[in-house]
Parts: sequence; C-alpha cells; structure tokens
Amino acid sequence: MNTKVFLAGATGAIGSALVPLLVEAGYTVYGSTRRAERAAQIERAGATPVIVDVFDAQALRTALQRIAPAAVIHQLTDLPPALDPAKMPQAITGNARIRDEGTRNLLAAALAAGSKRFVAQSIAWAYREGAQPYEETQPLDTDAEGNRLVTVRGVVSLETQVLTAPLIGTVLRYGQLYGPGTGSHQATGASPVHVDAAAHAVVLALKHARAGAFNIAEDNPVVSTVKAKREFGWSSGWRHAAAPERSAAR
Repeated sequence: MNTKVFLAGATGAIGSALVPLLVEAGYTVYGSTRRAERAAQIERAGATPVIVDVFDAQALRTALQRIAPAAVIHQLTDLPPALDPAKMPQAITGNARIRDEGTRNLLAAALAAGSKRFVAQSIAWAYREGAQPYEETQPLDTDAEGNRLVTVRGVVSLETQVLTAPLIGTVLRYGQLYGPGTGSHQATGASPVHVDAAAHAVVLALKHARAGAFNIAEDNPVVSTVKAKREFGWSSGWRHAAAPERSAAR
C-alpha cells in the first residue's frame, strides 16, 4: 500500500498543524515550501522537505514524479503575517493566482505522478447571498464585484479543476481560521473553525475517500456542516494534544 502523500504548503497555518497528524496516521509525508530556510521546520515535524515553487510547473512535476505520492494535498496560500490589513489587497490577488494557476500546476503534476487522491483548501464564505445555512450545493457568488470577485473567481477555478479531475477530488471549504499560526487566537467571523479541526478534516477526507465539496466550520447559522459530520465523522471540537511550531506563511 502506498502511504506517501505530498503536502503543498507544509509550513502554512494548516500545513503546520497537518504534518504531525499525517505522520501519526501512518503516512509518509513530503512537505513542500518555496523557502529553503523552512526545511528544518518540516523535518522537525516528521516530514521530508521538498523545496519547490508551485508556479514552476516543470520542477513541480519532476518532484512529484520522483516521489509518486498516492495523494496530493493543496494547502497553499499567500497570506501576510498576522493577516496585516495593509498587505491584504496584494494577498487577495496572490491567493487567486495560487487557486487558479497553482492548482492547475499541482493537479497536472499529481496526475503525471499517478496520484489517485487530491484534497484542496477552499473557503466557506464565497456563497451567493441566499437561504442560510448555506449547503455545498448552493451557488458561489460569481456576480460579486471588486476584491470579492477576484477571490470568488479564484475559488471557482480551484474547485472546478479539483472536482472535475480524473481522480478522487475533495474540496474543504474552511470557515474563518483561528488558533496557532492564523493571526487570530479567538474565533472570529460568521463561520469560524480552529486550525486543528481544519487540519483533522484533511486526515478524515483521506481516510474516507469522499469526492466533492465539504463545509468545515463550527456550528453556526450561516453555513451547514452536516455533510462533513455525516460523511467524515468530522467534529469542530477536535484538537491536537501537541502544538508544533507553526507559521502563517507558505
């Protein structure tokens, strides 16, 4: 049985929480970062570091073909430390590019490497205004304007690519993250989720091999998490006993 997984964004907020969970679950983890100085962080968490930029399509393909992972996990973001408001407009554009071009490169590399599973990070606040709580079948806000439209277009690109690829594609629509490495120690936003519970959703998604989109958030009146609870047995109250070193950037 192939237990190898490739985690893109292993030093981000969710990635840092996720590496030790995957190791504990018995996976052989290869964690990527574009910054060589973060390789030691990945090694300390129990994974093998891979220095590669998601926008370097050929280098990414070469790396994945060498590793031949059974599953690829997409947790890449381009967020400033502590979600610095002054830098967020640039981050919105950067994140949209990662969700579009970055996802395209990562999926192509995964398919070239023979991977059968792909789990990707999305968001739970891109729904078009309508009846709440929002379920995964409800449309995304493609009629938005300004920065929100930039964000939603990136989300639509990522989700469409993942859910139509010839493998088992899973999209996790996270609520507003809080906890270590997120820039927020307390729950904020309409549909918050602790980073540990968000990371645990990935492990469960791999275990249950469910394709499709899943809202991942604490109980709230805005988005429904019934599907994730039913199909994954996911709980928003899950916490990891040990908190590894974490960073808010990829």
